[in-house]
Amino acid sequence: MAVTIAVIDGMGGGIGAQIVGRIRKEVRGVDLVALGTNAVATQRMVDAGADRGASGENAIRVTSPAADFIVGPIGIVIPDAMMGEVTAAMAVAVATAPGKKLLLPLNQSHFVIVGLAPKNVGELIDEAVAALVAAMKKGD
Repeated sequence: MAVTIAVIDGMGGGIGAQIVGRIRKEVRGVDLVALGTNAVATQRMVDAGADRGASGENAIRVTSPAADFIVGPIGIVIPDAMMGEVTAAMAVAVATAPGKKLLLPLNQSHFVIVGLAPKNVGELIDEAVAALVAAMKKGD
């Protein structure tokens, strides 16, 4: 049975598309699912190499619990993040899903993550994919 990796993103889907592209390059034999808060984000992630995709609150609520790993910006577990695209139901579904979460610490307009060295999105994606590969090798 293949490992299922859900990549969740919103707004324009640019970060999610980059994550999907890197995972496709680094990891083989996985079921890579794009979950977008909107159709544009989902389509960009599918275009970047996700096996399938779905959009919106219900898709995220239903699909997140089935993922072995969930990758995305930290806003996916914070209600009203991404300019309000992340609903409370989405945030709870992702946060309580049993799979391992790999979250990129990206600040939002209504919260700031302190105590972290500033890094660009590319560096954060590199770290997230490396952590994903390491966790898969360990069997987490």
